[in-house]
Amino acid sequence: MTSETQMRQAMQAYIDAFNVSDPQAIADLYAEDATVEDPVGSPVKSGKPEILKFYKMAVATGAKLALAAPIRASHGNSAAMAFDVKLNMPEGKAHIQVIDVMTFNDAGKFSSMRAFWGKSDMVMTP
Repeated sequence: MTSETQMRQAMQAYIDAFNVSDPQAIADLYAEDATVEDPVGSPVKSGKPEILKFYKMAVATGAKLALAAPIRASHGNSAAMAFDVKLNMPEGKAHIQVIDVMTFNDAGKFSSMRAFWGKSDMVMTP
């Protein structure tokens, strides 16, 4: 099982890779058969090629992430983090408050990511 320290380090690496616009580094944190549901309720992206494509699009928005609270690990194979995203939307700059929940495989890779945020969690900014 992945340790709490390993989970926190992987999730911090996710934030760090996002903030330097490195979609390949983000995708490398995932298992080959992983899934991404961002936001929850949207179509699930399955497998590394689809996940890499998703993150290429995401970093192209100029998205930058900042933790809103410490990363939380669990007694199991999951961890969560609350963070703020600042990005460029077609209609202008936006700020989204998000909670991501990642599950981990035995190798310490993300096996799934679910992003919790709704329309009321996104505001347009000047």
